[in-house]
Amino acid sequence: MHQPVLLSETIHALQPRSGGVYIDGTVGAGGHAAAILAASAPAGQLHGFDQDQQALELAEQNLAEFGSRVNLYHANFKQLPHIARLYHLPPADGILLDLGVSSMQFDQPERGFSFQFDGPLDMRMDPSHGQTAADLVNSLPEEELANLIYKYGEETHSRRIARAIIKARPLHRTVELANVVSGAVRIKGRPKIHPATRTFQALRIAVNNELTVLEQVLPQALALLKPKGRLAVISFHSLEDRIVKQYFKQESQDCICPPEQLFCTCQHKAIINIITKKPITPSLAEIERNSRARSAKLRVVELKGE
Repeated sequence: MHQPVLLSETIHALQPRSGGVYIDGTVGAGGHAAAILAASAPAGQLHGFDQDQQALELAEQNLAEFGSRVNLYHANFKQLPHIARLYHLPPADGILLDLGVSSMQFDQPERGFSFQFDGPLDMRMDPSHGQTAADLVNSLPEEELANLIYKYGEETHSRRIARAIIKARPLHRTVELANVVSGAVRIKGRPKIHPATRTFQALRIAVNNELTVLEQVLPQALALLKPKGRLAVISFHSLEDRIVKQYFKQESQDCICPPEQLFCTCQHKAIINIITKKPITPSLAEIERNSRARSAKLRVVELKGE
């Protein structure tokens, strides 16, 4: 079962209360959602989004005890404004975005997210449509493939890996790709992470357009908050965290003109207060219970208001 990361820290940050309205933009199996609903009893409402229909069905089962206090939507969180208008959702007291891939998605070989299992090179969070990792691996020119692996995986051996992939094409299985990458990198000694880790991360991000969607959803989420409402974001790698950190910093400042400019001309006004000056990270005890939590970072902001 999926173990929600930074659970107590997230609940403490969102401060759920009875009568409050909360949005879980990545509801998954419903771990965070259940805790929010329990903390906001007896009258808190939760609206949960997920683009993975399988995860949504599991969340529906796990949250059944909360009855009409829960509303679930099969949608990517970039569709938050559309769903909010369509269903007349009230301004939210708190919004949670738990980014990345859930443990249950990683642990299903047929989803193709992990090189630890043999499965199809898929990696789509919504398997009902869109291009797969195999589509990218088998169609991109070498330079584009290398740039993708470098940009989204921060992989220094990206050109060598891309060259090896081109020679080995077509590739349709996770283990096939992992073996090709391992053969291309050939790190001496025992590496801290599997040689294919960064390549798989890069392909997953590209397949799901994760960073672009994240950039889109941050201002959308703030627009759905009521004054003093809070937005909590859990990220799992530096690319995500950098986007969140920079956006929060920008929206917490009254001026975003270049430092060398003597007079402000941007007319930008701060709309949030940063609650977490530094990101909250998992305790050693949590990492021992769930090793996949080790890279998680929680950042929280509060919308300005009266």
